[in-house]
Amino acid sequence: MIDALVLAGSPNNGPLRSCSTASYEALITIRGKLMVEYVVEALKECDRINRIAIVGPREKLAGYFQGDGRVVLVDHGKDLTENVLLGLKKLPGARQVLLVTSDIPLITGRAIEDFINQCAREKADLYYPIVPREVIEKRYSSSKRTYVTLKDGVYTGGNIFMINPEIVEECMPRGQKLVAARKSPLKLCRLVGFMFLIKFLMNSVSLQEAQKKVSRLLGIKGRVVISMYPEVGVDVDKPSDLQLVHEQLDLA
Repeated sequence: MIDALVLAGSPNNGPLRSCSTASYEALITIRGKLMVEYVVEALKECDRINRIAIVGPREKLAGYFQGDGRVVLVDHGKDLTENVLLGLKKLPGARQVLLVTSDIPLITGRAIEDFINQCAREKADLYYPIVPREVIEKRYSSSKRTYVTLKDGVYTGGNIFMINPEIVEECMPRGQKLVAARKSPLKLCRLVGFMFLIKFLMNSVSLQEAQKKVSRLLGIKGRVVISMYPEVGVDVDKPSDLQLVHEQLDLA
């Protein structure tokens, strides 16, 4: 059995503010349910998931999850690293933890099960899903995602991760540096190396090369998992995403 940690502490102070007055993105209501409720329901559909820790505004979430024996609520901290560490403290003894963002209300138990099964094929410290562009666009033609072109194909990143709790404290700050540098070519050059960056910009980096480079930068063994479930790569961070979710749930 695998424990899950849901990140639900992002304040609603970005583009989604025009769609909802909820103080946190996880608390945005979609068809009568909180966005985070859809994620938790999908986790519960997966037979491999045991405990579920939700890190966010605990008092606001209590009315929805209190009394649920599988769910533990944790007050969020000031940043991503602290939130992950706070959540892991409530999941003692876990050898692997599924880290899930609260902004993927289209996620399903089958998609989660498939990701977990693929992770089991090779031992690693961190598993990260990517979804081919054609898979996203076949199901959600109106979805606007950020894609990366590699030698092997065009992909978008997913929003669920499998992590080894023992490496988090050391690895997370390095990961945040990499994310923070993504829009600065100079900073990226310093982190990943000039030649790698040039190859990346010329679309000549393979998936295997990218996986090895990120593993080396983070000081861990990482593995990329290709998911054929488009809902893994569709998060809600702008009004058009929220509209897409409403349309898809209306069709369900």
